[in-house]
Amino acid sequence: LEGSAVRVPAANVSLVDLTVMTRKKASVDAVHAAMKAAAEGPMKGVLGYEDAPLVSVDFNHDPHSSTYAAGQTKVTNGGMLRVVSWYDNEWGFSNRMNDTARAMAQLMEA
Repeated sequence: LEGSAVRVPAANVSLVDLTVMTRKKASVDAVHAAMKAAAEGPMKGVLGYEDAPLVSVDFNHDPHSSTYAAGQTKVTNGGMLRVVSWYDNEWGFSNRMNDTARAMAQLMEA
């Protein structure tokens, strides 16, 4: 497992470049399907899925904690997987804090 987060030349936007060795063979299509299912299902609003070739400034004020960049996914020899995601570390964090405050308010009302 190897990964890095890179500050790019845009205010507040960063990039995660994650490389992992998988136990089972993987394919780009399978990774896309899993990420899309998560972004549209249990992680909706937290994880984004993007297949357009966007750049750092396109993610400024994006409310997701991270947006999977489908076009950057690479699989080598079926087991070496590289994924990239973008995030606005200020705006995304602020949105998660808002989610947390709302959840706490609901608990206090119960």
